[in-house]
Amino acid sequence: MSTTLNMITLRPGMPADIATIDRIMQRAFDPRFGEAWTRGQCLGILAMPGVWLTLAALNGDVAGFALARAIAGEAELLLLACLPEVRRRGVGGALLRSVINDAQDRNATKIYLEVRRGNEALDLYRSSGFLKVGERLAYYRGTSGQLYDALTFERQLA
Repeated sequence: MSTTLNMITLRPGMPADIATIDRIMQRAFDPRFGEAWTRGQCLGILAMPGVWLTLAALNGDVAGFALARAIAGEAELLLLACLPEVRRRGVGGALLRSVINDAQDRNATKIYLEVRRGNEALDLYRSSGFLKVGERLAYYRGTSGQLYDALTFERQLA
């Protein structure tokens, strides 16, 4: 009998990883919802103080990333994406735990995130202690022009 071991490794990302994160975003975010960022947006935010990128590899292959920032005692998860074929295999959870730990290391006392209503990652965020604190109606614009609501979540950090 053989078993497949899901080995997840994390490493800091850098601007040179932009092609990798763009590839993951294009596969992870359905364009009809308008959630993916452009390369220029990602590179622009990576150049800002307090921003960090984390890449996750599953069994040696990069399978997801998280982009976050911390400033003035607060942190924000800007993007978290995993390839569709690795979802529910621990990659997203490992990235989220890493962002939370990094935010605490940067002296943040709260962390925020925003997610489209109906996004399947909602269960992960709720099970990780995030509580809904707001809504932005018609925030995301999909490729068809349809608008989608965003939900804002917050988690207190130790």
